Amino acid sequence: MNTARFLVMAGTLSVVPFLSAAASLNGMNEVGAALLACWTPPANSDNSSVTLSFSFKRDGTLIGPPKTTAIHVGGDDKARKAYVDAAIKALNGCLPLSLSPTLAQGIAGNVFTLQFSSPKK
Repeated sequence: MNTARFLVMAGTLSVVPFLSAAASLNGMNEVGAALLACWTPPANSDNSSVTLSFSFKRDGTLIGPPKTTAIHVGGDDKARKAYVDAAIKALNGCLPLSLSPTLAQGIAGNVFTLQFSSPKK
């Protein structure tokens, strides 16, 4: 049975330094670092986070739109929507990822999650 793999990385974790856009990504730590390098939290969103769930195709694009799996944003519905929209925009702005052939073979169709977070005060 093929079990879905999960990637959970907080924006505050130390991850592999972001590789240049031309370099192929060889592992999930590099994928997480590349995606988080595109993330800029909205202003006045301290202590907030949103977790997105998504799957990649072999070509480094997404299979369908990302899904929100957790939201921890203070404020009203408008603030939560703005934060989620910013995370989705950051994710889509990084695509397509340049995946190594080996990673492309193993990544396709698996479900991943990534947490986009703001600094804690």
